[in-house]
Amino acid sequence: MATIDECRAALEKLSDNMQGAEGDVRAAAAMDRSVSCHVTDLDVTFAGRLTGGRIEIDETLQGPPPQKAQIRLAMTGDDLVAMVDGELNFAKAWGSSRIKLEASLLDLFRLRKLL
Repeated sequence: MATIDECRAALEKLSDNMQGAEGDVRAAAAMDRSVSCHVTDLDVTFAGRLTGGRIEIDETLQGPPPQKAQIRLAMTGDDLVAMVDGELNFAKAWGSSRIKLEASLLDLFRLRKLL
C-alpha cells in the first residue's frame, strides 16, 4: 500500500509532467480550478488548485474532502502511483470505476487531453 508521502510525490510528479507538456495537453492544463484527490485506502484528501499548468497542493486532510472542489479525483494510493508512473491506464481505470473523476462537462472535455 502506498504511503501518504508516496501519494504526495506522485501528485508532484503529475504536476511536473503537466507543466512540461506541449500543445493540446499544455492548453488543457492551463485551467484555474480547485482540485481534490481523495486517497480512499488511506482516507486522506489532498486539496489545492490546478493553476498555471501545475497542481498546487495547499492542504492534506484526514477523510473525504470537506468542500466540493471543481475537479474531484478518488482512488487508492497504489492506483495513484501506478497511474502517474504510466503503469495504469487512466481511461481504463476510470471506465472500470477504479478511479473516480467528477467535474463539469466542459472540464471533463479539457481533462481528457491530460489523462
